Amino acid sequence: MKVLLVNGSPHKKGCTFTALNIVAKALNEEGIDTEIMFLGNQPIAGCIGCGRCKETGLCFRNDIVNEFAAKSKECDGFIFGSPVHFASASGAITSFLDRAFCVPEADLTNKPGASVISCRRAGATAAFDMVNKYMTIRCMPVVSSNYWNHVHGNTPEEVMKDEEGVQTMRVLGKNMAWLLKCIDAAKKTGINPPTPESKIKTNFIK
Repeated sequence: MKVLLVNGSPHKKGCTFTALNIVAKALNEEGIDTEIMFLGNQPIAGCIGCGRCKETGLCFRNDIVNEFAAKSKECDGFIFGSPVHFASASGAITSFLDRAFCVPEADLTNKPGASVISCRRAGATAAFDMVNKYMTIRCMPVVSSNYWNHVHGNTPEEVMKDEEGVQTMRVLGKNMAWLLKCIDAAKKTGINPPTPESKIKTNFIK
C-alpha cells in the first residue's frame, strides 16, 4: 500500500514538508510506502472550465496535474499539505486541486484522504476546511487525528518544537495506516466500495 503526500508550499523543504514528513514516517513505521510530491514554486494555472478533461480524461495543460493523475493510480491514500496564505490554502495548491479533482483520470474515489496545514499563527482552521471540501466531493473518506491537522511555526525547527502539532501529524499517519489496512481487509473478504451512481446535477433556477 502507498500514500502520496502533496506538498503545496513554494518551499520544498519548509514547514509544510516538515509536517508531511512526520506523517510519512508514521506511515512507514506501519508498513505503508510513501512519496512526497512537490508542486514546485512556479505558477500553476487554474481551471478555466473548458470541459476538455471530461472528453480526454486529462487536462489539456500537460503539467503537474496530469503527473499527479498518473501517480494516483498506484496510490491507496492521499494527503494534501499547504501553508496558510491569507487564511486560505496556498494559491498553488488551490489551482492544483481545482483541476486535479476534475480530471477523470485521477484515481481518487473511495480512497482515504487528509489535509495538513502549516501556519505561523492563525488561519489554519479556514485553510483546513477549504482543503477538506475537495475530498468530500469525490467520495473520499477523510482521515482525522486527535486534533485538527495543523502545525505551527515559522521555520522547520519551530514546527518540530510544536509538540502537540508533531503528535497530531504522527497520529494522523497511524490513523491513515489503520484505515488503509481496514479497507484492504474488507476487500479480501468481498466487501467492496459502493457502486458509483451517475451524477445528478440540479441548477437552482426558476
